[in-house]
Amino acid sequence: MQVILNKLNEILSHIKDKDSSKYIDINEVSELCSVSRATIYRNVKKNQLKASDTTGKLLFKVEEVERWLNN
Repeated sequence: MQVILNKLNEILSHIKDKDSSKYIDINEVSELCSVSRATIYRNVKKNQLKASDTTGKLLFKVEEVERWLNN
């Protein structure tokens, strides 16, 4: 359990270094969170993770990814 908490804290520190209004793509979210793209798609579909698709691809605000990780 401690290993998971340490990893989450590491991810959060990387995210906090970024501008929270910045958008990142699904590959960056997957890399930052160490989860598969399928996990991200599944959470978007369940409305647990907000994403914008107005450009034709999923984009995520860093602050939304941070909120998702904290839940």
